[in-house]
Formats: sequence, structure tokens, C-alpha cells
Amino acid sequence: MASIAELKPGQKGVIKEFEGDPIPIKLLELGCLPGNTVELVQVAPLKDPIYINVNGSHIAIRRHMAKQILISIIEDSQNL
Repeated sequence: MASIAELKPGQKGVIKEFEGDPIPIKLLELGCLPGNTVELVQVAPLKDPIYINVNGSHIAIRRHMAKQILISIIEDSQNL
């Protein structure tokens, strides 16, 4: 399993679980829940924060928080 912090721009994954500190309620309300698909949209110039798309919502999160959200990466079927 990987974390959201390991995604490359445009890459997607499915949220599996959380580890470490409790996830802020606001992230859960915006759709960061197990089973939802997340896409890395952009990384800020100094690598923090990162911008993700979850259920159509663009969210900026700190890299340390992204490392706590574990995902399974969705392989790009166009490259097969």
C-alpha cells in the first residue's frame, strides 16, 4: 500500500485506511473516506501542500497528512 503523498500528478488511487494521528473531520466531510477515489492534481513549488481531487472537490492538504492516508494505486489502463 502507498500513501497519497506518493502519487504523481494525474495519478489516482482508492483510499483504503488511515494511520497515525486522527484525520480532521473536515477532510472526512469533503469525502476522504475509505473506498473513495483520489487524484493528485498538483504539488506546490516547495512540495507542500499538495492538491487532490476527491469526489469533485479540490482539497489542499499538508504532506504529513497525505502520508497518513493509505491508498491502493489505480494503474493507468491506457498504458497497458
